[in-house]
Amino acid sequence: MTSIARPAPRRLASFAVPSVPGNERIALTQVAETVAGLGLSPARLDKLKTAVAEATMNAIEHGNDSRPELPVRVEVFQSGAEIIVTIADRGGRSDEGTPENSAEVPDLDRKLDGEQGPRGWGLFLIRHMVDAMAITTQGERHTVRLMMRIGSQDAGGGED
Repeated sequence: MTSIARPAPRRLASFAVPSVPGNERIALTQVAETVAGLGLSPARLDKLKTAVAEATMNAIEHGNDSRPELPVRVEVFQSGAEIIVTIADRGGRSDEGTPENSAEVPDLDRKLDGEQGPRGWGLFLIRHMVDAMAITTQGERHTVRLMMRIGSQDAGGGED
């Protein structure tokens, strides 16, 4: 059997932001600047920026409890026709043993009726903005991995 070797992802950027609400804007701006010129349409770039901002906000608030001394690490890679962004925080302790896809799917009617809490839209939104998302936890490190294909016409079911 013959296999085709994939090139190793090439790191385009690596940076950290303090866990202060609002710093998600710094992360989305730096990611957007990093991937400029790689071939994402403006609509797909906007979706990636939204996903990065939401994942960073979750990392700041939930992962690092808005503690400025705990940075959120962001890395941007290119692997062939894929852009990969990882957002990592120190919130792994509380998530260990919890399946990554166990979050209840938000239901607007149930939320309005008080059957679901008002929060819980973040991961749902992120999944529908990018082509793929994965969540991993290793010890204290909790990482959200976002993938967006370059040149694809659709991300997560939305139209450009």
